Parts: sequence; C-alpha cells; structure tokens
Amino acid sequence: MPGVLYIVSTPIGNLEDITARAVRVLGEADLIACEDTRQTRKLLDHYGISKPAVSYHEHNEAARSAELIERMSGGENIALVSDAGTPLISDPGYRVVRAAIDAGITVTPIPGPSAALAALAASGLATDAFRFCGFLPPKMTQRRKILTDLQDEDCTLIFYEAPHRIVEALEDIVSTMGPRPVVVAREVTKMHEEFLRGTAEEIRAELAQRASIRGEITVLIGKGAAVTLDDRSIEEAVQELEQQGVARMEAIKRVAKARGISKRDAYRQVLK
Repeated sequence: MPGVLYIVSTPIGNLEDITARAVRVLGEADLIACEDTRQTRKLLDHYGISKPAVSYHEHNEAARSAELIERMSGGENIALVSDAGTPLISDPGYRVVRAAIDAGITVTPIPGPSAALAALAASGLATDAFRFCGFLPPKMTQRRKILTDLQDEDCTLIFYEAPHRIVEALEDIVSTMGPRPVVVAREVTKMHEEFLRGTAEEIRAELAQRASIRGEITVLIGKGAAVTLDDRSIEEAVQELEQQGVARMEAIKRVAKARGISKRDAYRQVLK
C-alpha cells in the first residue's frame, strides 16, 4: 500500500505558530523533505523531533521528486516542508504534488501559517476578495508591466518583495497605480514585526529615510478607484482620476477601457 505525502505548514517566524497536528505528523513521518535541511532542523530540534531529512528545492526538484515518489510508492510517508509557512506558496513543491497525484498517492495538507494571509488579516484592507501574486519581478520594466496588467483587478493584491528592492517597487506602484491604500508588512510574527500603512508614496518616503531595510516583506495594495460610466465627457472622467493622483496617460487608458474605446480615440477626445 502506498504511503502519504503530507504538505506541512511551519512557522513563518515565531516557533510557537505550529499546530499540534503538524508536530505529530513530522514526528511520525518516515522522511521529511525540506527546502533547506539546516533551517528545518532548527524547528525539529526545538520540538525534539529526530527524523531523517532530505533537501527538496528548485535546483533538484525534478530529480528529487522521482525519488520521493518511489519511496512513497513503497509505503513510506513523507512530510514536505518549506523554510517557513505553507509549502508551494512561492516555494518548490508543485512537481512532487502533481507526480504524487498522478501516481495515485494520497496528498494531505496540514494547514498553518502563511505570511500572505497573516499580513492580509492585519492590514486593514478589504478581505472579501484578494489575489496573491507571488514575488514581484526583479527588473523595473517587468515589475511595471505586471502592476499595469493588474491595475484593474477589483480586489486586494498581495506580493512578496525583497528588502533591497522594496523602495523601487513602491516607486513603480506609484507610477502605475496612483495613490491607492498600501500596506507593507515586515517580519510578520517576528520580534521586529512592523506594519506600514498609507499610500505607496508615503511608505516609500518613510523607508527611503532608513539606513537599511531588512526582513521578509509582504506588500498589499488596496482596490483602486473605479471609473464611473455616466454622462460625463471623457475629459471630465480623466480629470477626476487625475485629481485622485492617477497619471494623465494612465487615466486616459482606464477611461478608454471602461468605455470600450481605444486609448488613441480617448486621447484625441481629451485633446479636443
């Protein structure tokens, strides 16, 4: 009889943030597949768990998946963990989960911490609808394209970002999305946990003054101002968005999209 693949969520900072079920599963597993065995060993040692562990990360995912499937097919139970939080959420794991399902192996989630959900819950932004978008691209042109493509989403947007790029990312949010409500959550659940709330420009200015920025960062962007379809002229609709802080060409683009006309036609009407 084949074993089970357990997807085990682990703390994102505070080691107390782990469920009793997760501790039990880790203690009963035949093998623990870790993104970084050294990082996971700190957690296992804290809870007195002595189980063999192997690395499972983006560089060995393809080869390691085949090995893990073979072991589970032989009856072993394997627990998959990431360095922190819920596995597969911007972390490796998809290949082994997909392969396990295809092989008829049971995949069981052990839910727990997630930086994205923890930050959302404490952000003060709308939670009725949200979209997790993973890490923002490292290059400005790619970041701005992603942000531009997402600007019409009617929900809270959630990203992960590296501390050395957060100021530049906020600049791009200002350029593409205007003065939306933004929250930067840093070091969630850890000793230096911090939530910065305001517009992207206000938070950018705050962080730019700091000598250094460290820690895990989650960026949340609130819903944008809707373009109202009414009897106003295109110029009036564009002006209203501009008064809200949206750049002129971006305002024209939004109005054009809302009214089902080309950006060029909208621009011409504004010029008139």
